[in-house]
Amino acid sequence: MLNRLKNLKIVKQLNKTLSPRLRWLQFARKNETKNTTDYISMISGVDELKSSSDERRLEAMVREQLKEEFPNIENMKSYELLVDAVMHNLKKKQLQAMGDIDIE
Repeated sequence: MLNRLKNLKIVKQLNKTLSPRLRWLQFARKNETKNTTDYISMISGVDELKSSSDERRLEAMVREQLKEEFPNIENMKSYELLVDAVMHNLKKKQLQAMGDIDIE
């Protein structure tokens, strides 16, 4: 019975069209866990990249400075946007200082 089903034209056609998609989905599902930070830190033995820790420290300094200069600013709606804008400007100036990069 199963041999007759394998020989049907429609089954062969479905097998040709679905097989690459199914293989890709299986591959993607297996590799989902390899994209996590836990997996990367387990493989490399490094808990955090130095660049991201430096950026987080800089952002903490920006937040502290803003709170110091403008009391109760952290309660305003635009506080996060202001922090993002300051961080963006600092990164932009850092990139321009590293090379002759024109960033708009």
